[in-house]
Amino acid sequence: MDKVNLADKFSRFNDYWSPRIVGALNESYVKVVKLKGEFVWHHHEDEDELFLVVAGRLLIRFRDHDVWLDAGEFLIIPKGIEHMPVAAEEVQVVLIEPKTTINTGNVQNALTAPELHI
Repeated sequence: MDKVNLADKFSRFNDYWSPRIVGALNESYVKVVKLKGEFVWHHHEDEDELFLVVAGRLLIRFRDHDVWLDAGEFLIIPKGIEHMPVAAEEVQVVLIEPKTTINTGNVQNALTAPELHI
């Protein structure tokens, strides 16, 4: 059992929208990711997602409302709910989601990261 230092993990990469696995528990991964700009509207058919903001401010858009997350706040997005993350400035996020989760959900495009880095 090794502790994980989030600041260290975030310092190891600079690209956006490319999650890194930093841990695993049961059938889920703990991932870190840097976000900036608009992502893509998508949903996850079979997986819930947890977004925990470590640094910065993140907007999660839904078709009928928006939710702002500041550092220290998290949001669980239930499976099947269409959403789009938006980050005006760089945001550091921890994701906790099933190992089967693909970042772009039901959408395949240039932002899809099927092979996750460790």
